Amino acid sequence: MSQRIFEAATYLFDPLHAFWESKSTHRRVASLLALVFLAGIIGIELKRRGLLPSFLAEHAPTNHFHAVNLAFTLLLILEVVGLIFALPSSFSRSVGKQFEILCLILMRNSFKELVNFPEPISVTHVEPLLRIMSDGSGALIVFVLLGVYYRLQRPKEDIVYGESLYSMVAMKKIIALGLFAAFAGMGVVNAWQFVTHGPEIEFFTTFYTILIFNDILLVLISQRYLPAFRAVFRNSGFALCTLLIRLALAAPPFYNAALGVGAMGFAVCLTLACRRFSEPKE
Repeated sequence: MSQRIFEAATYLFDPLHAFWESKSTHRRVASLLALVFLAGIIGIELKRRGLLPSFLAEHAPTNHFHAVNLAFTLLLILEVVGLIFALPSSFSRSVGKQFEILCLILMRNSFKELVNFPEPISVTHVEPLLRIMSDGSGALIVFVLLGVYYRLQRPKEDIVYGESLYSMVAMKKIIALGLFAAFAGMGVVNAWQFVTHGPEIEFFTTFYTILIFNDILLVLISQRYLPAFRAVFRNSGFALCTLLIRLALAAPPFYNAALGVGAMGFAVCLTLACRRFSEPKE
C-alpha cells in the first residue's frame, strides 16, 4: 500500500517539478512579472487621474511605489514555490532556499519603505531611510553568509542508498505536495479577503509558521533513515533556523534584520561544527 502511495506521489510531483524548472517556464514567468509591474504603474497613474473604473479604483493605491512592492511580492511567491519543489532534496539545500527567500523579503521590506516618500522622491523623514539601510544591509550580510553556507556543504554526507533512499524522497514529495496545497489555499483565502475588503493575513509570516512544523516533521522522518545522533542534531539545528527566520519576519524594524543575520550565522556555525567536530572516525 505504501509503495503505491509513494509511486503516486512521485508521478504527480516529478512532472510539476520538471514544468516549474524548465527554461520556458522561467522565461514566461519573468515576462509576466515585468507586465504586472508595468500594469501596476499604469493602473496607479490612471487612478491618480480619475480614469480607473470605480470597482478597481477602490482597491488601487495612489503612490507609484506600490507597484514595486507588488512586483517583489510576486517574486517572493515564485521563490516560495521553488522552495516547495526543493523540499525533497537535502535538508541543507531546503534550508538554504529558505534563507534565499529571507534575503528577498528583507530586500522587499527596503522597497516597501518607498511608499513613505513623496513623488518626486525626496527625503523628508529619516526613519524610513534608516529602515531601508537596515533591511538592505541585513539582506546583503545574509547573502554573503549564504554563499559561505553553500560552500561548507558536503553533498556526500549521510547518504541513504537503495530502497530507503526512494522511500525517504517519496515521503518528502508527499509532504511537498501537501505544503503546495496549503500554499495555494492560503493564496486563495488571501485574495478573497482582499476582494471582500476583509483583513489580509500576513502571507509570508504565516507560511513560515507552517514551515516550522514542516521542518520538524522532516526531522522525524529523516530520523527513520538517518538515526545517527550527528544527523539528528544537524537536522534539528536546521529546523531551529526556520524558527529564527520566522521570528525575524515577525520582529519590528531593525530587530528583524539582526535576527535574520543571526539565523544565517547560526546555520553557518552549525554546518561548520558538524564538519569540523563531528566527522566520523575511519
